[in-house]
This record gives sequence, C-alpha cells and structure tokens, in this order.
Amino acid sequence: MSIILYSIATLGILGLIYGIGLAFASKKFHVEVDPKIEEINEVLPGVNCGACGLPGCSAYAEAIVTRNEEINKCAPGGDAAVKVIAKILGIKASTKERQIAVIHCQSGGYDNTFLRYNYQGICTCKAAVLITQGPNLCNYGCVFQNDCIAACKFDAIHLDKNGMRIIDKEKCTGCGACVKACPRNLIELVPISKQVHILCSSHDKGAEAKKRCGNKTACIGCGLCVKKCPVEAIEMQDNLAVIDYEKCVSCGQCASVCPTKSIVDPIAEKRGTAFIIEENCIGCTICKKKCPVDAIEGEVKKVHKVDPEKCIGCEICVNVCPKKTIEIR
Repeated sequence: MSIILYSIATLGILGLIYGIGLAFASKKFHVEVDPKIEEINEVLPGVNCGACGLPGCSAYAEAIVTRNEEINKCAPGGDAAVKVIAKILGIKASTKERQIAVIHCQSGGYDNTFLRYNYQGICTCKAAVLITQGPNLCNYGCVFQNDCIAACKFDAIHLDKNGMRIIDKEKCTGCGACVKACPRNLIELVPISKQVHILCSSHDKGAEAKKRCGNKTACIGCGLCVKKCPVEAIEMQDNLAVIDYEKCVSCGQCASVCPTKSIVDPIAEKRGTAFIIEENCIGCTICKKKCPVDAIEGEVKKVHKVDPEKCIGCEICVNVCPKKTIEIR
C-alpha cells in the first residue's frame, strides 16, 4: 500500500514541477502574434487550396502582414476578400481579373474517344498514363479518370451526359488545383473575360492528329487561325495552335476559319458590331488607329463612322475611346 501511495505522490510532484516549468516557458518564450494576422486569417476562406503559392490560409495571412505579400492572391476569396484585407491594413485594394479553368481537350467522353485498350487499373489519371501512355489512342488527350474532379474543392467540375468534364464558371475560383492534378497538362487558368479557346492539346501532325481524336476536333496545325487573327495572338507550337491570352481580344475570327472546330467561340451568335454615338465623338482618331481591321473611318476633329461589314466586334475601340462614345450593338 505504501508503494502505491509513494508512486502517486511522486507522480503528483513531477506533474507539479513540469506544470510550473511549462507555465514559465510559455511566459519566457511567448511570441506576440500581430492581431492583423488573425483578422486576415478570419477573412480568408480557409480551404487551404494553395492558389496563393503558400501552404495554407494562415501562412498567407502571415506573409501579407510580415512580408508585404500581395493581397490579391487568394483566388477563392476573390475581390471581396481583397477589399476587407485592404481595409484591415489601411491600404488601397488592388484587384485583378478573375481566372477560371479551361480544359484544352474535347475528347474523354463515353462515345467520343478512340481506345487502344480497355483500362481496368487504378482509377487515377496519373496511373493510367503510366501504362503505355494511357488507354486512349491520342497520347495528348484526357484519360477520363477524373483526377481534376477529385482535386476540386469547390464542386466546379462535373460530368455531362456524355461523360465529358465540364467547368462550372460560377463555381470555379481559379485556385489551380485541377491544373496541378492533370498529368497531361490539359487544364489552364485563363481570364474569365476571354471567351475563345483552342480545345485541343495534340502535337501530332495533321492527318495523324485527326485519326487519333475520337471527337474529330483535333488541331491539325493548318495555320489558318494564325493568318486570320487580327492581333497576332495565335502561334503554332509543335503542330499545335496556341493562344496568347494577353493579346487575344476574343473576336472569334480564328474559330470562324478552323476546319475541325477545335477552336470554340461560344459568343459567336451574340457578338455585335461597334457603333459610334455621333454627338459625343470628338474625332480624336484613337479608335481608328487601334482598329485591327480598318473598320473605322473619319478625319481629325470630325465624326467617325464604323463600317459594319468590316467590324469584327473585338471591342478594342470601345476600350480606348476617351469619351466612352462607342457601343457594341
């Protein structure tokens, strides 16, 4: 009995000593946390997606306060988070255009993909591409094991009735998780204002690319889009047409000449033409100089006019007009 009491007493004394030691250490080595870090961390969505380039939201909050990290890197938080963080820091909000994911492939569905074998392995895209470059005949296309869907924390990618992966523009935050998950590098983040996309990633030559694409929408490297683009936003890279989104004005001219429809233009039927409100035009000629297709006529200090037959609805004139007197109708 005495042994038991001795043991209890010993453990109690040791616990007391360690408790006093921990209390002293917590006081001695206490690190003050800037309250702004905690405030910013509460503003961030807490999904720890890594879009900001840091391990998580708390790390990003700390970097903003201690290392002057840019406050507009949280894709899920968007402009709303930027404005609140700017208010906390007492600085001007610096927003940037929202980005969304685009899948550069139109195959990968139930009935639009040519298969070289029936894949029955581990259900991940990374595993599938390790087995003779994947089950689909195109060595560059989607292998339809849905790693992108699994990676998305916002339920922004779903399958349509044909088994194609579809991006929900309303839900997509541009965090980039799906981009990292795709082993074929088919997914890219692009500004949401850009509407025209090349939905192919094949580097096979012409006839071979079309033969391997079950959807028959492969880029065949014909170069017609390059010649047609009025702002030189498309170039050929190893048999594949690629859009420079910084130059692209979403005019859709490339899509209009693409023989395989590998370039999509969802706003083709909605696109209007420029119209100059005459009573507000000061004849500065800026719109005329910037028009890539010479669709605007007029002399200095005289009312300008748009030739609707030439206008491609690119909206460049709308954006450069100092009097905001040009509309798309």
